[in-house]
Amino acid sequence: MATANFQSRLMGLQANLLNFAFMLTSNRDDAYDLLQDTTLKALDNADKYVENTNFKGWVFTIMRNIFINNYRRVVRSATVIDQTDDLYHLNLSQDSGLETPEGSFGAKEITDAINEFPDKYRIPFSMHVAGYKYGEIAEKMQLPLGTIKSRIFFARQQLQTRFADYR
Repeated sequence: MATANFQSRLMGLQANLLNFAFMLTSNRDDAYDLLQDTTLKALDNADKYVENTNFKGWVFTIMRNIFINNYRRVVRSATVIDQTDDLYHLNLSQDSGLETPEGSFGAKEITDAINEFPDKYRIPFSMHVAGYKYGEIAEKMQLPLGTIKSRIFFARQQLQTRFADYR
């Protein structure tokens, strides 16, 4: 595709791209940043565009991938590395409230409530909280995926019911 034609088609999509960026980010400034990153990446990779393919789809895919990569980068940077001996604070945000006696009591109370669950609910729920995906839990426990989802849902319901007065 000729450079002038490529650029004119890209500029013609700017309004649609901005709408899509706003839908992804829900923030005007972030949407403009995402639009700028997408436009730059599309221009840098113009030689990789294959003629007679869906140009609009190609550019929107670039935007979606940039958004996903940025999101993953933010999530990775927000992970807290636990330096305590018992690894108690692993992956808790800095403002978890555990510095206060009330926060520590609440976390201990929640942990105790989880530990009171029968194994068939406690194990999948604990694995889910630890970051395992439903499929991984189902495979490890050799149970159907739907069973795992139901047990995790039931455990959440029990915790919500038990701690309803904390809301």
